[in-house]
Amino acid sequence: MSYTVSQLLTQDITFQPIEIKGWVRTFRANRFIALNDGSTINNIQCVVDFENTDEALLKRITTGAAIHVKGELVESQGKGQKVEIQVHSLEILGDSHPDEYPIQPKKHTFEFLRENAHLRTRTNTFSAVMRLRSALSFAIHKYFNDNGFYHMHTPIITGSDAEGAGEMFRVTNLDAKHPPLDDDGTINYKEDFFGKETNLTVSGQLEAETYAMSLGKVYTFGPTFRAENSNTSRHLAEFWMIEPEVAFMDLDGNMDLAEDFMKSVLSYVLEHNREDLEFLEKRLLDEEKTKPQAERSEMSLIEKIKFVIDNNFKRVSYTEAIDILKNCKPNKKKKFKYIIKEWGADLQSEHERFLVEKHFKCPVILFDYPANIKAFYMRLNEDGKTVRAMDILFPGIGEMVGGSQREERLEVLKEKMKALDIPEEELWWYLDLRKYGTAVHSGFGLGFERLVMFATGMGNIRDVIPYPRTPQNAEF
Repeated sequence: MSYTVSQLLTQDITFQPIEIKGWVRTFRANRFIALNDGSTINNIQCVVDFENTDEALLKRITTGAAIHVKGELVESQGKGQKVEIQVHSLEILGDSHPDEYPIQPKKHTFEFLRENAHLRTRTNTFSAVMRLRSALSFAIHKYFNDNGFYHMHTPIITGSDAEGAGEMFRVTNLDAKHPPLDDDGTINYKEDFFGKETNLTVSGQLEAETYAMSLGKVYTFGPTFRAENSNTSRHLAEFWMIEPEVAFMDLDGNMDLAEDFMKSVLSYVLEHNREDLEFLEKRLLDEEKTKPQAERSEMSLIEKIKFVIDNNFKRVSYTEAIDILKNCKPNKKKKFKYIIKEWGADLQSEHERFLVEKHFKCPVILFDYPANIKAFYMRLNEDGKTVRAMDILFPGIGEMVGGSQREERLEVLKEKMKALDIPEEELWWYLDLRKYGTAVHSGFGLGFERLVMFATGMGNIRDVIPYPRTPQNAEF
């Protein structure tokens, strides 16, 4: 019977004939094969009777080769594993040329592995990261399904800019060298495929709101795009967003939902991906040892995840947070890179982490932000200067979730759009929601890769997505 490595290491099937297929990690002493098939971070040892094995076949058992093994699962005679396979027959399914194969059994830099991203999941680190990514994705769909949400596929091609950022990728089939021009020399987009200027979406939120106002509870989980020329460890041009939207829910309900959601998905991987988490935790601890003492994290990877699961999230107004930050030691002694001087400042990661890790010592939800640093669709408070926005702050990373109660009042929304030069005709359908049965509604957005970074301890967002899209890079 054919098994996976995971099954052989966890099920009680010793002294039974088995078959397995996988890739050779190492082959030593012409006798011991470390075999992995991607089902677990652990390898299984296959013991070859080299005296009765063709020498030409032995030479083909090289790192990276795909093999088919038939044998018997027995209790291991050596240290480091409980069981091993006594090989009865072995077939090479695909040779790997040792002089050319990039992923040798040694430590590789992450930069090198990004250049070989098509092979990097053959390393323990990246196989663990991608299994966790898959588990988190499943946990997200499971949570929303279990809580009565409908999954909605929002458009990837859009004529609107939900964030008002303007940093979007244009979608066109016009001739790049000779586009049709208007009399004033500008490009005539009426001649384009969609008859207007279109872009890749930066968010599915606005479309999700339309469905929430008829289906009640919906969520999107899809690709989004930002043409922001930021070559940093936290930015991608293409990434995935989770965006629930709920009718008849105010900001308090939104904060309740977001907290419960985050605790649920992280609890899932803690329960189902323990081996991968323990491996990544050890990798992170080894990496931390090379850093100066002041830069080392106070919590291990699993401790950080439990920190989120086990603590109630502290809810603090933006105004209270600014007072705390203005009067804290790092600010007064100018230890912050960005000094907090007055109300209205846009908080940076260093400020968010101080609130979580030093001041409150628990995850924090900040709410009621200044209107002028938040998006047009957020509900204006009665004070006229703050909006019903909220951000969830995590240890080690800062902002994890951003959301708000949406502006449900037609005239107020029109005024906000007018002040920001957003044409009503562009979002006529969005305004219609406020004409026909408007109601309080709320939602939030979570960048999936940021969640994967938090759950895996990886320091660069390019290492938690299969093929990163960044400025000057669209390889693979």
